[in-house]
Amino acid sequence: MAEAHQAVALKFTITHEGKIDLDVNHEMLKEIYQTGRRTWIKKLKRLQNRMHRNTYPVSPATWLAVLTAVLACVYAQMDPSMGLIEIIRSNLLPSSFNKLTGTFISSFLFASFLWLGIIIFLRYSLKALLYYKGYMYEPRGRTSWSTTIWMAVMKTFCAKKPGLYSYQGSLPNMPVPALKDTTARYLKSVRGLLEDDEYDRISKLAKEFEDTVGPRFQRYLYLKWLWSTNYVSDWWEEYVYLRGRSPIMVNSNYYGMDTITCQLSYIQAARAANCVVALLQFRKLLDREDVKPIMGAGTVPLCSWQYERVFNTTRLPGIETDRNVHLNDSRHIAVLNRGRFYKVPLQLNGSTLEPCDLEKIFTSILEDTYEPTEAELHLPALTAGERTPWASARKRFFSSGCNKTSLDVIEGAAFVLVLDTEEYDYNEKNFNLDDYGKALLHGKCYDRWFDKSFNLVVFTNGRIGCNAEHSYADAPIVAHLYEEAMSNDKSMGYNDDGHCKGVSTKNLPQLNRLKWDIPEELHGIIEESYSVAKKIADDLDLHILIHNNFGKGAMKKCKVSPDAFIQNSMQLAFRREAGKNCLTYESCMTRLFREGRTETVRPCTVESVNFCKAMDDPNVSVEEKIALFKAATDVHVKSYCDAMCGKGVDRHLFTLYVVSRYLEVDSPFLKEVLSQPWQLSTSQTPATQTNRVDLKKYPYYSSAGGGFGPVADNGYGVSYIITGEDNIFFHVSCKKSCPTTDAARFADNIKKALADVLALFN
Repeated sequence: MAEAHQAVALKFTITHEGKIDLDVNHEMLKEIYQTGRRTWIKKLKRLQNRMHRNTYPVSPATWLAVLTAVLACVYAQMDPSMGLIEIIRSNLLPSSFNKLTGTFISSFLFASFLWLGIIIFLRYSLKALLYYKGYMYEPRGRTSWSTTIWMAVMKTFCAKKPGLYSYQGSLPNMPVPALKDTTARYLKSVRGLLEDDEYDRISKLAKEFEDTVGPRFQRYLYLKWLWSTNYVSDWWEEYVYLRGRSPIMVNSNYYGMDTITCQLSYIQAARAANCVVALLQFRKLLDREDVKPIMGAGTVPLCSWQYERVFNTTRLPGIETDRNVHLNDSRHIAVLNRGRFYKVPLQLNGSTLEPCDLEKIFTSILEDTYEPTEAELHLPALTAGERTPWASARKRFFSSGCNKTSLDVIEGAAFVLVLDTEEYDYNEKNFNLDDYGKALLHGKCYDRWFDKSFNLVVFTNGRIGCNAEHSYADAPIVAHLYEEAMSNDKSMGYNDDGHCKGVSTKNLPQLNRLKWDIPEELHGIIEESYSVAKKIADDLDLHILIHNNFGKGAMKKCKVSPDAFIQNSMQLAFRREAGKNCLTYESCMTRLFREGRTETVRPCTVESVNFCKAMDDPNVSVEEKIALFKAATDVHVKSYCDAMCGKGVDRHLFTLYVVSRYLEVDSPFLKEVLSQPWQLSTSQTPATQTNRVDLKKYPYYSSAGGGFGPVADNGYGVSYIITGEDNIFFHVSCKKSCPTTDAARFADNIKKALADVLALFN
């Protein structure tokens, strides 16, 4: 009850004599004042950002310049409006105004409308320029005149320093491809995988779809395109992520790793403190919109929409569908250690806590002797199991009392910090990163809060990593978050002994450990969720390959795109293992368009299959193999560009399928296409997206990337990151229960395939 008494700012008692005795808590009143002050500062900053965002590429100050110019012309007996000022004065203003006042007001209105007209013209001009995608298809090093002129004009438009969301209103909407174009691309993508009779059958289904219900579905899709900002993204988030009822641990969430060749501090509490402050510094920049948008090719802005929900966001379970809840602000984080949750404030008496302050708090948490019950220890497993039981339990057992209070703290936190109890490292004695990856992807199934936008995990030796929920944003956003945090962490630095710089002098609050009331029935639900999650974790086979024989430097010497080189090598590796090629998924971003997320590149093409067949055929010459390989890589690069430019296959077919379900009209073609399993699901993580960390100068600061679980029961999930000129990290996952897959074996096959392909050019 002590905390409750301290929370009262004003208390009063009435004495026997009838007098009122006031007791004012000045510290509490000061805190209330500081809270209100921060709130109004944020509101004013948001208003300022909104004004700058809505007027870009000009600034609000230009309105004054336009008004001054118009008034100067008017009082110099010049009419810049060609009679419009006089029309406004005569027809819109009251006749009681004298001529001078009327002229001033009408000039004011004309200048304002002229300024708005200039903004609209420039924004739509920029939008028209951004529809141009010719530069995407031009060979590296050869730029056409049209692209050169276009880039010069773009640099003129983008000369002013933009805010994070400055380009949002000018980004083009993702186009809806023509129905016949999409079906033709689909048929071309599966031709190399199907026998003639099977290909003829699916071709007939596609033709029937084009001639019957397809055009009707397409019309509804055009209507959605006209009405919405992006015709894919909201349905993608809802139906691919939020409506899924299976566990999100491993199946949806993904992980990111620390750099393995550099360690800034070996002290867990110190590294955690610096990283928390580093992340909060980035959150502050996001709130102020002071983060420069990511620019493709140095000129083209990418959509920044996904950054809105990186912090202060939680996925809440529902009976039929989950939902993402985002708060405008959060002034605390939730810390999880050995089954104990703590609420850690980020500010004290209006001032932000320093890393040395947080290190002291985190050290107290690590030294806390409280031992949780088994139910408390396993409580986070609710977020790792099936979604419907978790939704029912949340409604029944977490709607009131201390359970609701504690759950509100976790779900309302900026993010969750996990002070792990294990140690993972990479050094000359330990070259195995597999356990490190598994710890981040699923941990013990009860030591992560998988519903949170991300969990920052700090191990006992100071290594870090994260587990990220997937529905609100894709991996490049979290990779950018890591890049910024790593830069800030490096800038803050540590003392020689590994502790945070500075000395904590604040009167820090006592630990606020969250309390739970867990009856036997709830304990049973927790254990059931834990059992489900543990089966998934035990079935996961994960292997991380550090490929340092060669990297993108050698691939570029072959005059081949590194991504195309790797993807076709993986096709070769899979064919050697399985005896055939398979339907393959590679994600690429569609952030050239407003609220774009991802599209599927289909790397398994006719050309890639022909190359794979020829590669192990002794009757095919090296020259022919090189020609087939280059043909496959050329097709891959074009397919990648098509997908980025909104001319992919899968998102269009997915949205057509959603329309069919709304209309309750079955389509055999769509049903078959969307039921085909991705035996090989791949993704490349960008090594760097900003200039915050110069990886050429400091290559040891590069992250080891991250990974995800397999999509198909009999397939592989492969994530890779190209770091520097000579290193590639492959994160390969599959299921142990499948007798035909083995993560380490497939990683070795990838390594051998890469070497064999490179040998063709040597």
